[in-house]
This record gives sequence, structure tokens and C-alpha cells, in this order.
Amino acid sequence: MSKGIFAMFGMTNQSTLAMVTSLSRTFHMPYISPSTPTNDSNSWAPPAKHFSLHMRPLYDRAMIDVILKYRWNRIHYVYDSKEGLARIEALTAIITREEMNIDLDPVMVTDINDCYSLLRHMDGRMQDGDKFIVLDLTTKDDLEIILKQVLHVGMNRANYHYLLGGLAMDELDLAEFRHGGVNITGFRLMNPVLPRLEDAQRDWGRLNPSFWTGAGSGSKLGLDAALTIDAVDVIAKGLDSIHESKSDIFREVFRRGKVYNNDTIGIKCKTDLPVPWQHGPMLMNKFKSVFFDGVTGRVAFDERGFRKNYQLDVLELGQYTPTRKVAEWSSDTGLNHQHPTHVGKAPASKGKNLTKIVTTIMSKPYLMYRNKTDEDGTPLVGNDRFEGYCADLAESIASIVGFDYILKPVADKKYGAKDGEGKWNGMVGELTRKEADLAIAPLTISSIRERVIDFSKPFMSLGISIMIKKPEKQKPGVFSFMDPLSYEIWMCIVFSYIGVSIVLWLVSRFSPYEWQIEDSIQGPSFTNDFTMLNSLWFSLGAFMQQGCDISPRSVSGRIVGSVWWFFTLIIISSYTANLAAFLTVERMLTPIESADDLAKQTEIQYGTLDSGSTKSFFETSKIKVYERMWAFMSKSDSKVFVNDTEIGVKRVRDSKGKYAFLLESTMNDYYNQRKPCNTMKVGDNLDSKGYGIATPIHSDIREPINLAVLTLRENGELQKLVKKWWYDKGECNVEADNKGSTQSALTLSNVAGIFYILIGGLGLSMLVSLLEFLLKSRMEAKRQRKYAASLRAKRSLRGTPERENGGVGSPDMNLQKSMSTVPIARSSAVSLV
Repeated sequence: MSKGIFAMFGMTNQSTLAMVTSLSRTFHMPYISPSTPTNDSNSWAPPAKHFSLHMRPLYDRAMIDVILKYRWNRIHYVYDSKEGLARIEALTAIITREEMNIDLDPVMVTDINDCYSLLRHMDGRMQDGDKFIVLDLTTKDDLEIILKQVLHVGMNRANYHYLLGGLAMDELDLAEFRHGGVNITGFRLMNPVLPRLEDAQRDWGRLNPSFWTGAGSGSKLGLDAALTIDAVDVIAKGLDSIHESKSDIFREVFRRGKVYNNDTIGIKCKTDLPVPWQHGPMLMNKFKSVFFDGVTGRVAFDERGFRKNYQLDVLELGQYTPTRKVAEWSSDTGLNHQHPTHVGKAPASKGKNLTKIVTTIMSKPYLMYRNKTDEDGTPLVGNDRFEGYCADLAESIASIVGFDYILKPVADKKYGAKDGEGKWNGMVGELTRKEADLAIAPLTISSIRERVIDFSKPFMSLGISIMIKKPEKQKPGVFSFMDPLSYEIWMCIVFSYIGVSIVLWLVSRFSPYEWQIEDSIQGPSFTNDFTMLNSLWFSLGAFMQQGCDISPRSVSGRIVGSVWWFFTLIIISSYTANLAAFLTVERMLTPIESADDLAKQTEIQYGTLDSGSTKSFFETSKIKVYERMWAFMSKSDSKVFVNDTEIGVKRVRDSKGKYAFLLESTMNDYYNQRKPCNTMKVGDNLDSKGYGIATPIHSDIREPINLAVLTLRENGELQKLVKKWWYDKGECNVEADNKGSTQSALTLSNVAGIFYILIGGLGLSMLVSLLEFLLKSRMEAKRQRKYAASLRAKRSLRGTPERENGGVGSPDMNLQKSMSTVPIARSSAVSLV
């Protein structure tokens, strides 16, 4: 406004409407809007203070007249905005003022994309009989979103009647509601037979869609665009009227290409005293006085700026009938020109059919084909063709509830998920299309399925698990006897052994009580038993729990020995306790142990069924690990998703450990019991869920089925069925038991390392003994040669003749012949300084 304008045009909502109308009223600035008005807009201000023109007509009174026509007495009013709340207040005011017997129950929508629980809750609160609902949403897109959810939850049956808010019911695609029995009523502002609308539609089709959103050949002119066209016509016709009456009225306003207001450029918005637009009241009066036949019908305004003299078409969609006009409503005369409605009805059933169609899926061990003939050669027909957990469960449920049934495997072999068009396939699709009465199958209970079908109490609990190929059992190594203790512990033991020996040698050196005096022909000498070699020998003997021929005498030495004995006691006891388990069990080293391990690597591929709750779990999960796994699966070059569980299991068995299959734990347990017994489950379940018996929404057999499931659970029949089809018919139990019974006997491979050490020790001792002998012999020969040379030298000096044999006696032998030396030892406390 500060730059100079004649009027304002734009869209508003309930939050901004009060601000814009206050601004226009303060500065006398005409404001024209195609947005939805409320009946209280400017209601407190006198007509001269109204500076807003509302192109979109009010239809509160039209809704009341339609409600009275259909004799609705209790209405659930669904809305999502302040505009809807304002309309509820207007309707409530009319109902109160005219003392109508209508109960209005407002229902606020907070998340338009997820109204399933809200609709189901609202449906549960409504009484039996006809149910009347008003859907008042902000935009056409929001209305279409909630209508799809209405269709999914099954609130499209014959006892439902919807009244749609807005003035463009003809723009909605309601083809899917034609066969459910529901009635849908709404309004249309644009009469398709008006010449002005036909011209505007033709011009709209000629526009460039890249510049004009929604325009172009084949595009239908929407209500917002039509109201905008009429708003521009209002401004143009108002200005033309002013120019015709006084052509120079705006001459003083335009100066040098700028718009002046009371000798100032534009309208100053930030002054203490606002200066209104000097021509505002005159412009507003001219705009209000305009009337013409526009694209949206008769365009005329009352003193408050609201449309008057307008007409609405009342449209209705019934069962087996397209959307059509059934009445007209005029702001002057109300509801009139009623057209007879012949809403089609579905043919009535002649009697209650007690034979139920049970949709299911071929999946071992839940449902499988029997042999083609009975034991006596009679061909099998009907339900006798099938066997399995679900076949037995269906028989038990039917006998408790009391109905006949026909098992019908689902045609597309899918459990149930939304396809690219948003439609349900598989067993869920058959239930929503009423092609089956119930589903007894391994069908997971999930929130997205619960929106379109009902589930019983779970008859089986499970979770998503990981199947991998069973790795080959690792044979014990030669030194497997060392496995009970880790490499780090063995190294610590070695260093402890060396450290204890050194400490024992040191304390023996410093302690006077470890020294002793020995007397010999050479005189007394000080000796200590704990040399370095003896210290090592003592520590080794204590560690082996064998002891040795020496022991500490001093207190310090005994302290060292005591703590070493305690240390060896604990180590040997722990080692012995673990040794049996490590030697008698053949361990399997699996490449992965959990979902985290899968997510952190890329070498092993993994996937799920292509359609089902497991895939949906990863696709919608917000947990980082599972998000990473889904990104890996969805971007994998190879086809990680499979169409059938057996295909996934076969791929695990044939992939040589390079593929992991994510499937429900019950199926994992089953296939792990089937030959060739080379698959296994690793890690904990990734989630917790259950299988339930599914029925269409509000099926009359849902509650009896619930009671039947609880009865079977309480009397243990469900557990008996699991034992029968999973374990009694398993193919791997006997083989596993036989293997387990022979594991307690040790084989040579378990203890081969001990024999190797024994043989190595014996060989080493013989080698050392030989070296000792050679070394001693060499030293003795060298010493004797030296002594003989010395003796010859002495005799030659004395002139003593040599013996006849030329030999010399050994000094040791001569000494031994001449005397005998006996060592005398005595203990003595000697202080070393």
C-alpha cells in the first residue's frame, strides 16, 4: 500500500482473515478474495465499515436445509481447520436459534494422511442404523485423501450417508463408491450449462499450462480459478462504472506515474495516525453494487460484502448410480426443485449363507496339497485336498463357531500389500473386495492392514528372524587344549611365571635365612638353594601342582610361594572347568550373529519376500540399523527379494553362505527341521508380532472367531498343532540327537597336541642328555690331557721313570685311593654386608 494501490486481491484462511479485514477496514482499502468466508466476518461492524468482498458464497444454510430434508438427527462433523470450526459454530447458532432437534458431534482431524484410527473410533461410537457424517476439509486434495481412507476402512456401506463440505463435489472422483451402497451428497456452485462458464472453459483450455497451473487442453476449470475470474470482473466493472460517471475522478491521484493519497505517495502504514485511502469508500460502494452473470453464476453482494442471489446445485451419488443433480438450493428460496432420487440397491439375499469362503495361501507347513487320492484310491476333493496347520485350524474354528467353509488359495499367491495404484493385492485385497469371508493363513497383524480389515486375537506369536546356511562344524585343532584360556591369558601366565621366578630369586638373595654354610676340604662356603635355575624349577613345579625338592625358608620367600600357589589354584581350576566343554563340543563359527552384523557388511546379500509384512517392516522402519538394511536391499544389484518362501530358502542353501533370508521365525524354525538340515537361525528376532484370522470390516463372525481362538489357546490345541507340524513331522531331530549322544567321547584330534608335547619333550630330553654327555666328555678329555702333560713335565724334572704302559694315573683315582673326603654342612646365620 505504501507504493500506491486501488484495491487488494488475494487468498486468506481463518488465521489471516481477521488481520487482513482489520487492515482493509483501518485504511479503507477494498479487499476482494475468492477464499472461504465465515459468517462472522465483519459481523460486528456497520455496513459502511465493511471493506471486504467475498467471492465464495456461504453455504451454512444450504447444509442445514439438506440435513432437514434427509431428517438427520445425529451428525458427526469431521473438520480439519479453523474455517471448519467456524462453520460448525455457524451451524450450531442456526440450530440453537431455530430450536432444531439436531445433535452435532464435532470430530477434529489432526493428520489428514492417517485418519484410519479416527474413522474406526468414530464408527465404533455411532449407533446402529443409518449413520450421517459431514466431511468438511480445507482443500479438494484433503477431501480425496480422507475419502480413500473411508473406502479402506469399509465405511462405504448402505447405511452410511455423507454430506461433503465445499462447493465443487463434481470435481471429485467418486467412481469407487458406486458399488458399496453408500450415499454421498454435496454442492456445486458452477452450473455447467451457463454460457459464461462454457466461454471461460474454452479460454482456459487455450492457455499455456507451463505458465497457468492446471490450464491447457483437456483441463477442467476449477472453482478457485472461476472465482478469481469473477473477482477480476468485479474490479473491472466497478472501475468502468466509476469512469462512466466521472471520468476525471482519479486525475489528481496519478502524478508522474505514481499514486497519491491526500497529497502523499501511497498509503503510509507506519504513522501514528493512519491515513485511509481517500477513494476507498467510493470504490467499495461501486464494487458492492456490481451484479452480473459470471462463471460461478449470479454475482451480487449485500451490504456486508457477501454473495447474494446465488444458486447451488445439490448433487448425490448413490449405489449403482453416477453423481447427478437431485435438487437446487437458492439463497432466496432455499431448497427447491427437488428431483426424485432412485438410489439403486443391491439385490437382497434370500437367506443367510452359512458356507464361508476362506482365503488362504499355499505355504508349508501351514497349507499343503495332500496326495491326489485317498488310501483306498478315492480322488480327494474340496477341503480334503489340503493339509497343514491352517487346514487343521480352520476345521477347529469352524466346529466351534458353527459354519461350513471352503478353502480357497489366493489367486495371486500374495499375502497382501498395496500395489503401485494404492490398491490391495493378495488375501487382504480379496477381503476388502468381499471376495472372501475370512482369511486363515500366516497373515501378520499390522496397523496398515488393520485399517482395511479386522483381525482376531493372534493364534501364533513370532518375529522377523535371519536364516543363513549352516556353516561346517570346526574340528578341534592340534592345540585345542589351549582354547579354554585366551591368548592374552596364556601370555600373562608366561610372564607371571618368569616374574615370580625372578622375585623368588631376588628375595632369596637378600634374605639371610636362605643362605647356609658348607664345610669341605677347601674350607667353609656360603650356598643358596634358590639359584635362578632352581627358582624357575620351583615355580614350574608349583604351577604343575607337582612340587619340587626345595622350598623357601624365609618369610619373604614363603609369601612369594603362597601367592603363586593361590594363583595357580585359580588358574588350573578355571582351566579344568572349561576344558571339558571345549574338547567335547564341535563349534560352528557363523559369519554373522545379528542384524547389526548384516548391516555392517556387504559381502553377504540378504532379502525378504517381495510382498508382505516383513518387507513393509524394513521399508517403514525408523531404526537406523533397519534403515541401512533397507537401503542395501533396495539398491542391491542382484534380485534379493523373492516371490515365495521356498525360493528364498533354496537360495540360502545354494548360495554357499553368501545370502541370508529374512523371514518370520516360525517359517525359519520349520525349514531348519527339513532336509538337508543345512540352514539355521541366528540372532534374536528383530520384532514381535502375531498371526491373526482376518475378516472384512464389521464382519458378523469376528467376535465368534475371537472366542474360538481364545478357547483353542486355553485348552492347548494351538500348541499341539505347532508340535505336530513343526517337530513331530521334522526330518532333522533324530540325526541331531544321534550326533549329540556321541559328542561326549574324546577323539585323538581333541588331545593330539598333548601327545605332540609329550613326544617333543621326550625327544628334547634325549637331545639335551646327549649334548650334556658330549660336552662333559669333551671337558673331561681336555682336563685329563692337561693333567697328563703336567705330570710328565714334573717327572722329567725329577728323573722319575714312566710306567710301563706309558700311562698316568688319574688324579682323581690317586686321590681317591689315598683319602676319602666327606663334606660336612651346617647352617649358619651369616650377615652379608
